[in-house]
Amino acid sequence: MTDEQVTQNESEAAEREALGEPPGSPKTPATGPLRGQAADAAALRAERDDLFDRLQRLAAEFDNFRKRNAREQAALLQRANERLVKELLPVLDDLGRALEAASEHEEAKLEEGVRLVHRALADLLAKEGVAEIEPKGRFDPHVHEALLSQPSEAEEGSVIEVVQKGYKLGDKVLRPARVVVAAPTEG
Repeated sequence: MTDEQVTQNESEAAEREALGEPPGSPKTPATGPLRGQAADAAALRAERDDLFDRLQRLAAEFDNFRKRNAREQAALLQRANERLVKELLPVLDDLGRALEAASEHEEAKLEEGVRLVHRALADLLAKEGVAEIEPKGRFDPHVHEALLSQPSEAEEGSVIEVVQKGYKLGDKVLRPARVVVAAPTEG
């Protein structure tokens, strides 16, 4: 073999090794291995794009979950407050009745103490968003509960007496006001 042939064989072996072919394998066209590498690269890009798409979808689902969870937590907190407030309303009513009884018997110290407790409880409920339903005016079935109707000089359908106060928490009626409604006079 001439030096020129040895140099050519060595360059062909180096070329095959650079293309990833094992030493001593027959010479293949240069486009074969390159075509395989391009196909591998395209497959890897497609897999990468698929994984990136799945990651974006997962991130969006997690964001939606987080927002939904925050809304549910806020609703749960409001329902918990609502239950507590409903349980406190009879206490407020009892204190109001005690104030009325104490003022009739002129026991100033008892009345003053009960008045302080009543005011503190009413302030606490107001701070939590509880408001008394205004019972005067026309009967409204959304906020009033008619216990009975009585003939009266007042306009028919108006509230003439409040038997039990009603309360709202925000826009929601916790307990409707129990009222007596004016009926037409018999005549």
